[in-house]
Amino acid sequence: MACASVSPVSSEKEEPQIFPSVENIVPGWQPFAAGVSFFHGETENPKLEFWALRVDLASPDVRVIVKGGAENRGRANHETLSVKVPSFVRDNNLIAGINAVPFDIASSREGRPVMNAGLVIAGGEVIAAANPRYDAIVFYKDSYKEKDAVKIISQSAINETDNIENAAGAFHHILVKGEPAQRTLNRESRYQRSAAGISQDNRYLYLAVIDSACAVTQRKRGSTEKETALLLRSLGCWDALNLDGGGSSALALRYPDGKIRLANTPSHNGIPGRERAVAGCIGVFSLSMEK
Repeated sequence: MACASVSPVSSEKEEPQIFPSVENIVPGWQPFAAGVSFFHGETENPKLEFWALRVDLASPDVRVIVKGGAENRGRANHETLSVKVPSFVRDNNLIAGINAVPFDIASSREGRPVMNAGLVIAGGEVIAAANPRYDAIVFYKDSYKEKDAVKIISQSAINETDNIENAAGAFHHILVKGEPAQRTLNRESRYQRSAAGISQDNRYLYLAVIDSACAVTQRKRGSTEKETALLLRSLGCWDALNLDGGGSSALALRYPDGKIRLANTPSHNGIPGRERAVAGCIGVFSLSMEK
């Protein structure tokens, strides 16, 4: 397997824009679909490769959806069936999707009963209960109209859900008001990362996945929490959330030819290219794929 990737903008071979570090990234956003832009980059120190989407929440052509897995209901104790991110995008007629919520059983096989280890609210319905240890990204009702209607908050602070349209639990709030959170400063563990963030004015949602630069050939892969926070800040985030990562990290995109492909190289059980079936995901719907 090689690390060369195909552009979701042109379907031609694409090379990432290269920057010295996560703090020096200047994103070159390309139109991907109505209300959605795409950027692919690489940093030299540390050696990271990343793919990101910027979603204009003010666009009438865009909707953000959350699902608990392959299905949202019909099973006991908040169980769902596991799903790979490309299947999530295909089955929900989306242009993009990313894994989000931690869950209990890791497998490469879809359709296994799994449980979300954190909050999932989909279309106003509570699918999985909050995990007070962790944080979540919450889309309140009328989130395309009201300022501060998208927030990253502790799941323990969610006392009522009637005003929430969608929510996805994750791990921790790593970028807080433009600065790396205190918990990130002394954490050196490196993993492939999935992350979500919002701009200071709440207009833009950012979704990103981070591998090592050529995750296929490097044994050590991924970024620290602080590096992830700084990378998200460089993309335009004011607040950012560390989603489920490691072998779960996957960003799937619908390409101009209609096919759905993974942007990054997932590594379930440390095997490059092997996808993990996950639980709760965040997806993007756009009325148009026209550039």
